[in-house]
Amino acid sequence: MVIVTESAAGLKGFLTFTGLANSARLMLLRLALGFIGHRGRMSCSQAAVSVASDTVHRGEMTRFLARPCRSKRNHNAQLRALLLAKESKRGAFIFLIDATLVSRAGKKTQNTFSTNNRKRIGRQKKGARYNQKKIVYKKCHSFTFGVLITPSGLRIPFQIPHYTKEYCELQTLTHLTTAEAAAEMIRTLPLPADAKVTVLGDTAYDAKVVQEACAARGYTWIMPANPERVYQGPSGQRPKLRSRLKDWTSLSLQTIRLRASTGKYAGYRRLSQWRSGPTQKPRVYYAHQEIREVRRVGRVLLVFSTTKPDLTAATPDDVKILMTNATHLSMREVIELYSLRWQIELFFKELKSTLGFDQYRFQSFAAVESWAEAAITTVLFLEHLRAQRMQDQRLTEERRKWWARQRLHGLCAAFRQECDGKELQYLAERLKTPGGIAKLKRILIAATPKEFRIAT
Repeated sequence: MVIVTESAAGLKGFLTFTGLANSARLMLLRLALGFIGHRGRMSCSQAAVSVASDTVHRGEMTRFLARPCRSKRNHNAQLRALLLAKESKRGAFIFLIDATLVSRAGKKTQNTFSTNNRKRIGRQKKGARYNQKKIVYKKCHSFTFGVLITPSGLRIPFQIPHYTKEYCELQTLTHLTTAEAAAEMIRTLPLPADAKVTVLGDTAYDAKVVQEACAARGYTWIMPANPERVYQGPSGQRPKLRSRLKDWTSLSLQTIRLRASTGKYAGYRRLSQWRSGPTQKPRVYYAHQEIREVRRVGRVLLVFSTTKPDLTAATPDDVKILMTNATHLSMREVIELYSLRWQIELFFKELKSTLGFDQYRFQSFAAVESWAEAAITTVLFLEHLRAQRMQDQRLTEERRKWWARQRLHGLCAAFRQECDGKELQYLAERLKTPGGIAKLKRILIAATPKEFRIAT
């Protein structure tokens, strides 16, 4: 909570680039402050009172989010362009793609689907205690995210919600699979034509539509190949990729040691100072590479890697098969690049644990979409704040390095500290005069929702 919006002048000024009306910007400001400074569960109630001098009813926040025009207005595009304009370092961009689920309860919640992950395996003993309970299938929302990591380490998130076929029919929308949504984000990345981009994803994105999108933009891609894929060859003579694992002991394996804090791509990881330095143990890989023709993919580089030494009978659970269209890359670089994919998993953790992205309670999916966009707006602001501080020559080199290492949790804490300092100054100035004290009293009264105020 801040006392007045002037305490969060940086955030207030950042939102002017969205092109939204003043009233909409103020509501978005409340949501962003709620994400950054919420205590306990993040909710519309938290956002409604995030500005003490101008609180609103939580129902106003819900109605604001649920308006159909909110999900259609892509205000984050301008903010992403603003952030990309601050990128002055030359180098490769890394684009991470993955989907995350948010569990939902309630039969009336729109656009939910079941993951069917509660099926029982095998026969259970009759009369067992767990047989007395009903099976409640997990309902969830799904979001396909893309995180663009720039050469200087900025993280710029993109998001496309997953619509079920039933919801698409109801709202006359186009149904996209998670791979198709990822391909759409790749095609529309706001980067110049000559930008060097490497796309990383898990096995779910080993899809033709993603590979075609990368080919259209001239991007490199690295994905774990489905072990059931086959090599190119005459019908009946197409061995599966997993067939190479049978000869694991006869392959010419190379030992590769990688440290997260060193190497060409260390700056993309944003490690804390406690995980940097030569004392950190390296991760050891045992790998084999080959350039082959894979059916329905073409000529690719295949890298078979594992962290398990002395394997005698390798299986797809032991060995990851990485596939890339960049046949010129070394085996070490392919493994090091793909290790960056874990950054999107850390992003999901920060998005949910730090900002409380997954703690919404809406029946309308239009409100959910607006909530997700507001969370992305908050991330973009924190990244913009970090970029500003890193480029501030008034700070010492040590302080700029501190800002360079911070992730969402540290950025939220830093912004709250800056707001606290401005508010102390605001209080000190108001306490000098009787009129200022009277104004502070009015703010204290306004900070309490009307339904909870005592008679005054």
